[in-house]
Amino acid sequence: MSTSEPPPSRPGFAHRGEAEVDLVVIGGGVNGVGVARDATMRGLRVALFERNDLAFGASGNSSGMIHGGARYLVDDPAVTETSCRDSGHIQSIAPHLLFRIPFLFPIERSSHSRVMLTLVDAFFQAYDEYQPLKRGKPHARLKADELHQLEPGLRGDLEGGVSFDEWGIDGARLCTANALDAKERGAKIYLGTTIEHIERREDGRVVAVCYRDLRNGRTGKIGTSAVVNATGAWAPITAALSGLPAHTARVRPGKGIHIAYDRRLTNYAIAARTIDGRQIFIEPWQNMTVVGTTDDDYYGNLDDVVANAEEVRYLVQGIARVFPAITAARPIYTWAGVRPTLHAYGKLEDKLSRDHQIIDHAKHGTRGMWSMIGGKLASYRLFAEEMTDVLGRYFGLPAECHTHRTHLPGGDEVIDPFALAERLAVDAVAARRLVYRHGSRARRIEERILEAPREASVVCPCEPVLEAEVRHAVVEEMARSVDDVSRRTRLGLGACGGMRCAARCGQIVAEERGLPPSVGRDLAMRFLVRQSRTRACALGPEQARQEALAIATMRSELGVDAVELDAQAESEPR
Repeated sequence: MSTSEPPPSRPGFAHRGEAEVDLVVIGGGVNGVGVARDATMRGLRVALFERNDLAFGASGNSSGMIHGGARYLVDDPAVTETSCRDSGHIQSIAPHLLFRIPFLFPIERSSHSRVMLTLVDAFFQAYDEYQPLKRGKPHARLKADELHQLEPGLRGDLEGGVSFDEWGIDGARLCTANALDAKERGAKIYLGTTIEHIERREDGRVVAVCYRDLRNGRTGKIGTSAVVNATGAWAPITAALSGLPAHTARVRPGKGIHIAYDRRLTNYAIAARTIDGRQIFIEPWQNMTVVGTTDDDYYGNLDDVVANAEEVRYLVQGIARVFPAITAARPIYTWAGVRPTLHAYGKLEDKLSRDHQIIDHAKHGTRGMWSMIGGKLASYRLFAEEMTDVLGRYFGLPAECHTHRTHLPGGDEVIDPFALAERLAVDAVAARRLVYRHGSRARRIEERILEAPREASVVCPCEPVLEAEVRHAVVEEMARSVDDVSRRTRLGLGACGGMRCAARCGQIVAEERGLPPSVGRDLAMRFLVRQSRTRACALGPEQARQEALAIATMRSELGVDAVELDAQAESEPR
């Protein structure tokens, strides 16, 4: 497998003109960075704009699985096939980021449970046909006692069930890896920068985008021959920036929330059903447990999506029917995202297609602009390939796609975490987590530590995250705040909620960016307030009292009074 492909020769490009770049991609989610990577590999000059941060939207707030989509098999088998096929490709280009999640699908005892178990068994026999595409294991039919032997915490009155497996992944790391590869191949990446207008000529062809840096207010314009709108749930808003009606890139935004617990409560993911019959799950995910997910139409602020107590209780109630211990477990935070689902009127949210679609806005009078609608994390690479194929025809590119056989950064070599831990004299768990996130590029962080041994100190004990990795995220991975570092390293997402690491991380970020310490304090405060908001909806009475104490401690330690803290909570996220 090649780790790099030379760009094709550029003569004869159609529609190129004198623009500064060939392509502007708007959106730093997995579809946007996937297109940016593919397009640069095929020889296009690319600029990518993201108004928040990489993986800020659905890509960084998903269920954390590259799964085959068994539940789509009946109504949308093409989605299952493409998801399984692309899961196999993603495993081959980023093997360090994938981990297997075994699932149990229990069937409660009832008057028709034997028939139900037979039907479920037959359904997963059909799903087994797709398993080789993603290196999945065939399902197994299990008796009730076998289920309880595998997971003693399951509710007692079961008819039986089946086992199958899926693959877990860190969506934010996947976005980061694609963006880094695009950047290293020549793409310009603008984070924290919003597009304010898409300019067109009289004949409707796009010629430039006007942008504004949200951090300093500076504005600018960059000439381009093409624009790809990959902003997910924001797609109608982005399309309107070119003067098009919002309905030309219509989506049906669907909110999904997840609850994170402080440890692995099970060794198997367990499928369950809610009171209204929706399928949900509890899964062991990296070093914690995740419960998800809801699916509700969303009409709120896309830049500030948070879970609420009603949604949390809805999920916990459903899981408690098959895994009662969840009611006594400790939730540490929630997260919420909005799916950019294909628009359909009249269907229940759970019945909407998870397929994807490319809209060519030439039919709306804007030539050289496309919108990417729908899609799943599991099939992002294929969606990006299809979009770049369209661009290839538009520009007359002779090159073919190589993203399915070209490693993402860090995926080219297996690193022994125990040998790394020994060389650096750090905890083996810290080394293992470092290798998981960075693959072979953990060596770059190792080089930092060898040059400055003090950077081997642990900043975030829960994950754990080393000082060298925080500095690497700022210097090499475009992180500019504690929130950004958290997305890239999971810093502050453990049991302490950032109380033991946010202040130190803010200090490091400010130092690396050449900013005064007060800015580091503000960055830490913003992160801590955000984390507090994600916990509030999931707290029980005892945790709520502890939370009040934690906030009081936070105010005291960082020298912030209640008024300033409330102002931080109400401020616009960055």
